[in-house]
Amino acid sequence: MIRYEKYSNQYTDRIDCPGTEKHYRLTRADQWCIMIEKFLPLVSPIQQMAVYEDDVWVITYPKCGTTWTQEMVWLLNNGLDYARAGKLTLEERFPFLELSGALSLMDGDSVGRVQDLPRPRHIKCHLPVMLLPDAIRTVRPKIIYVSRNPKDAATSFYHHYRNIVGYDGPREHFFDAFLNDSLIYAPFSEHVRSYWEWSKQPAGSNCLFLTYEQMKRDLRAVIGRVSSFLGKRYTEREVDELEKHLSVESMRNNKSCNMDDLLEWARNTTHSEERKQLSKTNFQFIRSGTVGSYRHDMDDDYIQRFEEYERAATEGTDFDFFF
Repeated sequence: MIRYEKYSNQYTDRIDCPGTEKHYRLTRADQWCIMIEKFLPLVSPIQQMAVYEDDVWVITYPKCGTTWTQEMVWLLNNGLDYARAGKLTLEERFPFLELSGALSLMDGDSVGRVQDLPRPRHIKCHLPVMLLPDAIRTVRPKIIYVSRNPKDAATSFYHHYRNIVGYDGPREHFFDAFLNDSLIYAPFSEHVRSYWEWSKQPAGSNCLFLTYEQMKRDLRAVIGRVSSFLGKRYTEREVDELEKHLSVESMRNNKSCNMDDLLEWARNTTHSEERKQLSKTNFQFIRSGTVGSYRHDMDDDYIQRFEEYERAATEGTDFDFFF
């Protein structure tokens, strides 16, 4: 049974904004996570949701290469059908399960939309293991989890908060909230470790664990691993074409993936009047697409604090954020 209680501290108080108001701490046995009030009505529908063996799930902590991975996975699992992919947005092809519970001002029934998808379903979510459907362990659909080093994940999430969620505060307050496990979907370290441990269990062969750093270092090798995981085979030429399609520049210019509709929604919904008066932002949902971009946003003190956080997160495991 999942229990919840209002959660407030100096870190949540400083990052509360139109898109993520009223934080709650959810607990299940010895596990816990932070979500917002808007998510609470989705707890039971997600727990009780039907899961099918031919489902394909892409799960990440936010801003860890989700969109990039979704596009790769959908194309690999659909015969590299670029024409169909170009006609439907990624949200239509690979919808975000808890979207209507992840942003305070987002309307709609994202869970119902996923439930009604024709099979095989492609499902995106950011949920920790404790909030997944109960049936997912027994039905064992294919799950692809992507991690990212905490410094880059936090930096990218900060820019997301500013440009999508409506946060106007200093980056230092956001980084403090991340380091103190006071953001939506926190704790980051447990989120990653739980899926890593799942993928290493004898019964975890349905969970493929990847890292953003692997994808940046050798995307071709990752395409091969994902293809094998999905039971697909493609020629060298076909992989060449997919690799080009998945480049950062190509993804930014791909209207089915670049989330322009979400950016427009944010400008009209979560941005403060002061922000609206500023010159039009050049923010793109698919931002730098690099490893190490945190160096532009963190001073030496925060870099050191995040490195201490990384050491604590990986202590006692054979996991490394950069492998």
